[in-house]
Amino acid sequence: MTQSALIIDRNPALARTLETSPPGGALPELSGLDDEPVKEPWLPAALLMRWGVRACVFIAMCLIMLPGLWVMLNAFRTNVAILARDSIFAATSYTLDNFRDVFGMGDTAGIPVKAYFVNSLVISVTSTVIAIAIGLAGGYAFARYKFRFKKTLFVGLMLSRAVPGIALSLPVFIIWSWLGLIDTKVGTIIVYVAMNVPFSVWLIDGFFRQIPKELAEAAEIDGCTRWQAFWQVEFPMAKSGIASAAIFAFLTAWNEFALASQLTRSTDTKTLPVGLMDFTAQFTINWAGMCALAVIIIIPALILTFIVQKHLIAGLTFGGVKG
Repeated sequence: MTQSALIIDRNPALARTLETSPPGGALPELSGLDDEPVKEPWLPAALLMRWGVRACVFIAMCLIMLPGLWVMLNAFRTNVAILARDSIFAATSYTLDNFRDVFGMGDTAGIPVKAYFVNSLVISVTSTVIAIAIGLAGGYAFARYKFRFKKTLFVGLMLSRAVPGIALSLPVFIIWSWLGLIDTKVGTIIVYVAMNVPFSVWLIDGFFRQIPKELAEAAEIDGCTRWQAFWQVEFPMAKSGIASAAIFAFLTAWNEFALASQLTRSTDTKTLPVGLMDFTAQFTINWAGMCALAVIIIIPALILTFIVQKHLIAGLTFGGVKG
């Protein structure tokens, strides 16, 4: 757009004059208009908006990371310094004594971290495998088949996940007491499977809906069975989404505390998050030891996230861009 066009666009009176002029008639003299410079904004609005969004995201991320940073720094400080409420950023010395105490190599008795770690790993991995197997079957059925009460069942499944887990702790505890599942790994695994199945079904259903049915039909025409078409055509295309569901299910089971604290009692069944309560006494709390164990809990989750981040990003963005 030339400068003359810009001036005409910004001058309504001049625009009306041009509209009312007869075809072929003389137009108003526009000479010299191009000589007047058009002032452009010093900073485009789009650039301001972009940097404003980035600043807001940066501030939000700092606020989200602040509690984690507080835990990590306090894991290397003494309990006396934490209780004195000294600034964590002004600390002059840090120590590894808290980690030595956690593993029983310090002056104080440690806690059975190895047993808690094995319990957490067994419960998280087992519940994730079962939840993904059920979620894979359920998500594929909802995405590919038509049956009675399909929408009602799907909505009911999603509503079951909307109920907070802590609200179910009392009825679950009573039922598990009747069944003899309190303080057992099996009881905790069943609860975590029930927690993760609705989300896994919903997530996997969305991924399979993005895969055209014609691909499996073409594979069947070429001689594949329905089972072969699923494993050789559809499953490889949805594996990123399935991996995303598995990661979320594992992290949910790994970090869950409320229900596990009600269902586990002994060293043979306690998970790492429940093990944090070992640092509490009747009148005191060992904040330093609790922060050290929290860091130990965070490290495997971070390692897993970094290892599978490619599949996680691919799964979360699957179907978001259509060519």
